[in-house]
Amino acid sequence: MRCPVCLAMMEEDSFHALGEHLVQEEQRSDGKHIMWLNRYIGIKKAGLDQVREKLEKLYSLDAGLKEWIIRRLVERIYGEPLHPFIVRMQHPDNKTIYGYVMEHHHFLGQWIRSCSAIISKTRVEEVQLFEIDNIVSEYRGIPPDTPSHHELLLRMGESIGVPRSTVYDTAPLPATIDSLNWWDRISKECDWVETMAAMHTLELTANPDIKKMGAKSTYFDSAVLNDPSYSAEVKQFLGEGYKADSGHSMVALDLVEKYCDPGKRRNVQSTVLKSVELLDNYLMARVERGESYGN
Repeated sequence: MRCPVCLAMMEEDSFHALGEHLVQEEQRSDGKHIMWLNRYIGIKKAGLDQVREKLEKLYSLDAGLKEWIIRRLVERIYGEPLHPFIVRMQHPDNKTIYGYVMEHHHFLGQWIRSCSAIISKTRVEEVQLFEIDNIVSEYRGIPPDTPSHHELLLRMGESIGVPRSTVYDTAPLPATIDSLNWWDRISKECDWVETMAAMHTLELTANPDIKKMGAKSTYFDSAVLNDPSYSAEVKQFLGEGYKADSGHSMVALDLVEKYCDPGKRRNVQSTVLKSVELLDNYLMARVERGESYGN
């Protein structure tokens, strides 16, 4: 069983073993493990038995793995309080768009590497075909009539005065780098089902049906797509991504649930918890980058 903080494998697949690991890391004053315990176990220091009981509750599957994954994403990004980037995305200004373009360019580079890792680690044809289609739509497109998601992102940046050369030449912020490094590690060290769950859970963020899943808000106010104050490039990027992520995220999670070995299910859950944490930090990097717009 993996630790949802550092991804270390426990010697045995048990909540007792994971609880021992978390408590030991807390005693070592490891900040990341302490923050995780504060969020999921409680801010008051808990004994091993209490940690184990709360881990069992957190990992319990009362409605299936897919629903469990959706719940974790919604709680972290769309719960109370709503994530600051989602708040800004309801009616995005140029600062928000700038932060989006500058950091997401780097994310998409890791995205296709992670999808490629999934392809290389499985012989399941429907998974391979799914990821190939994903890579094409996200990064290649079908020129000249169907631009990729990445191309639309660059055009959106150009529409607010950001040349694509600037996007390519600007290094990602530290929070983005840290998240990308972890996602890269997941793609290299983890099983393909874990990697698929970790990466495609992220697509839920822009799913237009997210409110039906318990979210307090959608990714952005759909009125933006008809607002004359936004450029055609902004509307095309947001509209195409909205439409694509609706299908991709659900199909991917169905495949994860279908092919997840019961013996590896807890590893998938731990990896999803880690990935949602990384998403939170990465979205904050978009907010941070946006504050430098115009400087």
